[in-house]
Amino acid sequence: MADDSVTAVETSVYTIPTDAPEADGTLSWDSTTLVLVSVQAGGVTGLGYTYGPPACAHVVRDTLAAVVTGVSAMDVPAAAGAMRDAVRNMGYGGVAGYACSAVDIALWDLKARLLGLPLQALLGATRPQVEVYGSGGFVSYGPDRLRDQLAGWVDDGIGRVKIKIGEDRGRNPRRDLDRMRQARETIGEDVELFVDANGAYSAAQAVRVMAAASDLDVRWLEEPVSSDDLEGLAMVRRRVSADVAAGEYATDPHYVRRMCQAGAVDCMQADATRCGGITGWLEAAAVAGAFGLDISAHCAPHVHAQAATAVRTGRHLEWFHDHVRIERMLFDGVLDPHGGVVTPASDWPGLGLVFKAADAEEYRVG
Repeated sequence: MADDSVTAVETSVYTIPTDAPEADGTLSWDSTTLVLVSVQAGGVTGLGYTYGPPACAHVVRDTLAAVVTGVSAMDVPAAAGAMRDAVRNMGYGGVAGYACSAVDIALWDLKARLLGLPLQALLGATRPQVEVYGSGGFVSYGPDRLRDQLAGWVDDGIGRVKIKIGEDRGRNPRRDLDRMRQARETIGEDVELFVDANGAYSAAQAVRVMAAASDLDVRWLEEPVSSDDLEGLAMVRRRVSADVAAGEYATDPHYVRRMCQAGAVDCMQADATRCGGITGWLEAAAVAGAFGLDISAHCAPHVHAQAATAVRTGRHLEWFHDHVRIERMLFDGVLDPHGGVVTPASDWPGLGLVFKAADAEEYRVG
């Protein structure tokens, strides 16, 4: 093979308005920012991205580009380790970790493209497709919009859907319960109902809310309390019938190990755009698997689809409204969730995505 050393690292930032006001139990927003990274070697370009602040791009330009330039595109773990070392004094969590994640994803995409392989073939797939769950149901939605979104997923054959609860930091549990009941009425008895409090409740409150919803057959309770409250998560887990899930803010395997050791979750979540890219996500899956736990891919579905097929313990990936909409706007090669699964293309190299630079230009902010 010709020289496969990384020769260039570039980044750009795009802020896309939401299609309606969005809010969960602890935060509201009206736009989402995507930080895109491209890496080049051997005349080939790989791409990766994270959803984070524009400051991520500064970390890539000012620190990470020099670290990975000259490294063989075949040696992604070497680059991943070098990036972690380079941002040690910044603190790996947050902006620096998100930046490292975007570069790592781009490097895996580059390696697969250089080899002419789809990423799932490079990693070694365990199955051809992965299940998805529809995710949105923001607390800012009125009844009509909530109904339409849920019904759309059901019409697509998606067998599990998630809504946000914990409105106003858990101060409106009655509306939470009303919306959960509306969701169950809309989706019928055969579709699984998931809920996500985004850490809005106390542990005791989460147990009370789930007891009041006991007739709704809620199967998945995400972040009933802060993901940093491992004791609280474990207490809720012991007292509810739904699977308790958390981990979307994991930054490294040690975070995952601590959560698993605490007995805090029934299913581990991890987000490759935050936890160290494809490298970090596979590490998270391995640690969770050692504790007998499945892993679920958080958001950014077109980053996770191929990696999820490579993990036997991968339960599903989040078909998150915000990110699905953005990825459809900015990339060719997006997947179809009809029937409740996505099947990564076997004839497109890498992540299977092509960035639509001209379409994205109006949203560029950096």
